[in-house]
Amino acid sequence: MSKKLKNDRRKLLVYAHYYIPDVASTGQILKELAEGLLHEFDITIICVVPSYTGKVNDQYKTKMFYKEEINGVKIIRIRVPEFSKANKISRVKNILAYFIGAMLATFKVGKMDYVYSISQPPILGGLLGVWGKWMKQAKYIYNIQDFNPEQTMAVGYSKNKLILKAMMWFDKFSCKQADKVIVVGRDMVETLKDRFKGKKVPNHTFINNWIDEKEIYPLPVKHEKVIAFKKKYGLQDKFIIMYSGNLGLYYDLENLMNVIEKFKAREDVVFAFVGEGTIRENLVQYKEKHNLQNVTFIPYQDKADLIYSLNAGDVHWCLNAKGIKGVSVPSKLYGIIAAGKPIIGALEKGTEARLIVEETSCGYVTEPGNYNEIENLLERFLNEKDTILPTEMSERGRTYLVKNLTKDVSIKRYIEEIKSC
Repeated sequence: MSKKLKNDRRKLLVYAHYYIPDVASTGQILKELAEGLLHEFDITIICVVPSYTGKVNDQYKTKMFYKEEINGVKIIRIRVPEFSKANKISRVKNILAYFIGAMLATFKVGKMDYVYSISQPPILGGLLGVWGKWMKQAKYIYNIQDFNPEQTMAVGYSKNKLILKAMMWFDKFSCKQADKVIVVGRDMVETLKDRFKGKKVPNHTFINNWIDEKEIYPLPVKHEKVIAFKKKYGLQDKFIIMYSGNLGLYYDLENLMNVIEKFKAREDVVFAFVGEGTIRENLVQYKEKHNLQNVTFIPYQDKADLIYSLNAGDVHWCLNAKGIKGVSVPSKLYGIIAAGKPIIGALEKGTEARLIVEETSCGYVTEPGNYNEIENLLERFLNEKDTILPTEMSERGRTYLVKNLTKDVSIKRYIEEIKSC
């Protein structure tokens, strides 16, 4: 890139909360987005030090701010206290440390033309964008990955009406302040309109999330690293039904264990959960209490190894709890179809993820909470596992992704939408 071209780029400040090497899905997407925008924008990221698992490496414990550069993207990292995902108070302290630190870090960057923030942490992510807009007199793009308090209400994380009402007021305020709101699902457009009762709806658009189809793609069953992954975690010679991602509140996983228990006698099947999250320990305890020998838990995989773990699964879960319609889109969907794997889904009718599964016929799907039907779908996959049907599902999903859900397609849209502000 020439010096002149570098100087001509408009300046874009991004509030990211998590950024690589953190394994949060939003951190990975923001890495690809930032690097994909570099030829158009000079980008600075404000995020936490690597700490998605709750732990902070000693190298990030001595100063409040750390400046880095990764692949041409400038980064200011904020030191935050360690936390436990099972402890609400420690999480709140961690999030507030990021929020206050990010406000202060704003003064460490110069003039900005654009400010971009995502809806994480809930409510505070949007408010940081407003702060950045005011401090830098810049155009503000608010990317809503998850609507809150709608998500909080859907899973019953808080029932305090005063807090929920305040959350709604603040996030609507962030939407009103934004020069453009970008949502990641067709159903989320309707949620935004409903918030404003169809009147004075903020300027908005819809852009799908994505996965890099050149990094995640189908591998042969006998690929040596896929075989090595299976061997490492005792999955050889099994039909693997995999859940890969955050073991959190929004996926109804605890109730799913009741369905999985009905297959405990199937020695040819293994239910593999790959990831970490707030309810992991609850799931482990359920497994032990009910002696589920064919359930196994596997740690988060490094980004470079994700292709092998995803390809190890024969069928993948894609789930959302009831009430998540129009609130968020499970990002794991993109990884599953990129790897060319069939989906067993519990997703509400009309949600972005379900629309994609139904439009492509790349899996079987039912409503969240319909546990009898989920059991029937599991039986169906087990009955069809030696037929051509799963392979055809895989091919349809991958073909759709390559045509419609690639990184290049979405990043081009982001460039157009940001520059149009």
